[in-house]
Amino acid sequence: MARASTKENKNIYFRQREQRGLTRDEASELMDGLTADRIEKIENERSLPHPDEVLMMSEGYKAPHLCNYYCANECPIGQQYVPEIQIKDLSRIVLEMLASLNTAQKQKERLIEITADGEIGDDEVEDFVKIQETLEKISITVETLQLWSEQMLANGTIDRGLYEKHKARSDA
Repeated sequence: MARASTKENKNIYFRQREQRGLTRDEASELMDGLTADRIEKIENERSLPHPDEVLMMSEGYKAPHLCNYYCANECPIGQQYVPEIQIKDLSRIVLEMLASLNTAQKQKERLIEITADGEIGDDEVEDFVKIQETLEKISITVETLQLWSEQMLANGTIDRGLYEKHKARSDA
């Protein structure tokens, strides 16, 4: 049995592998094309992972949040456009969603007033920015719910076959 690392300040990839109870060699066997040496370089931050490697680790470690972490923190484009999503429990996600939707409902009439003429006047900018912030909160909450779902599917809490069956029906 491999010894547990005593290294402090382990990066997210290192922690996820250890949480799964895998050695680098075992992790490498799960991920076709990702060698134990390459995993070591990523974990010890001697090399940044490539997107396809993050995807492999995400699937191998059953940790879908690794993809969001990579995009929000390591990808130059993602750093500009992708917010980092924090994993939360379902009840908190739902409450945040309802609060954001209620705020958006209250702002709906004002958005119509602001945009009806196709221009945003100086006296409308402040309200428009507040409405954008509310919509961004809704977007982040939707992404949080998606990440929660992916995690529940990855760890088997939600039956993948049943989920995909119902998803296919709703897509049709």
